[in-house]
Amino acid sequence: MKKNFYLRSAIFVILLMHSVVSIFSGDVNNFGRLYLDTIGFSPFGLYLAWAVKLTHLFSVFLIWSDRWVKPVSVCNMVILILGIYWVHWQNGWYVVGGGTNGIEFNVLLICCFLQLIFTDYPSLQQEKRS
Repeated sequence: MKKNFYLRSAIFVILLMHSVVSIFSGDVNNFGRLYLDTIGFSPFGLYLAWAVKLTHLFSVFLIWSDRWVKPVSVCNMVILILGIYWVHWQNGWYVVGGGTNGIEFNVLLICCFLQLIFTDYPSLQQEKRS
């Protein structure tokens, strides 16, 4: 069984749903044009939004297959930290309950990625010995 199987499974589902649903619903385009462009990223808001979603999408398969787990985790953590700063901070801590659209979910995902970063992977150990 893979290390962090349940953690990987949760990240797999979260990132897959977060990317695929917004791609097919068109929300990624709206986020790029209607939000990122208006807060100062114009004319690159749409491209930035797509870069984020594609990073999430490719991360799903790379993390699941034990490939480039640490760089992928760092990339996603950067995205989540910037998401906290640009999108969620003004809404407080809670995603639901005590508020809406807050930072708690991003903080949890950052901790999940930190766990992946600080886990030793057998495939990396074998490569180091060679």
